Amino acid sequence: MECRHCASPLEKPGDFCLVCREANTEAIVLDAARDRATITMLAGEPDDPTTRDDDIDADEQVLGETTITTTPEDGENEPIELRNFAGLIGDEIRRKRPEEVYAGGVRAVIRAVREDVHHPFYRVDDDDPVRAVLERRGNRALDVVETPPAEKISGSHSTLIGGRTGMRAIHTVADHPHVKKVIPGPIDAGGKGSQSGMRAKVTRADDGGNVRMLLRNGSSVQENRVVTTARDREMGERIRDDLNDVLADAEFQ
Repeated sequence: MECRHCASPLEKPGDFCLVCREANTEAIVLDAARDRATITMLAGEPDDPTTRDDDIDADEQVLGETTITTTPEDGENEPIELRNFAGLIGDEIRRKRPEEVYAGGVRAVIRAVREDVHHPFYRVDDDDPVRAVLERRGNRALDVVETPPAEKISGSHSTLIGGRTGMRAIHTVADHPHVKKVIPGPIDAGGKGSQSGMRAKVTRADDGGNVRMLLRNGSSVQENRVVTTARDREMGERIRDDLNDVLADAEFQ
């Protein structure tokens, strides 16, 4: 394959061009099983500004795919094997330098890859994840917030239930690229007791696309407002799904 910008030869389809320093892959779709992962590279917008996204055939947006396999181990060897598997997947993602990664499949694999690479991750659950992502990307272009998670937390209530664990849950949500601000609310200590420890859940989006994050720890409940870059309820629901997947990966659900 040649670079879409300068026509220099690329070692693999969708690679970042080391000649003109331009990315050829805008997004990656990771379909992860425990023993096999398929990485599909998606092109960005065409160089011709008069071409609309819906004028581009889906086949033209797919630059290619790469499959990585492993032999799952049991017992004490499993963490090392899984980490090595995630490292191979991460190597392929890094050489493309995409703006975002969409991932579906086995959570343990996705969690390991998320820890290995530093790109915005979005969960996608669909029988045809590539098609689902193409449709999803064609419907929006949400603003990305580069502010560090700690600087996104504000408001008059500085106390969080669960101490450091509660703060880690808040930071997990605040780290999402489409979250502008997290505003902790008052603590209600009159709820029903629970022995399940700290739990976090993001509720349905409002008409403006913002959501609320509920923290539960024993009999205490705290509702925190999450301001997003979504413009409407539909976009907010997508962010809500992403946030709940991230919280599940972090074992808060």
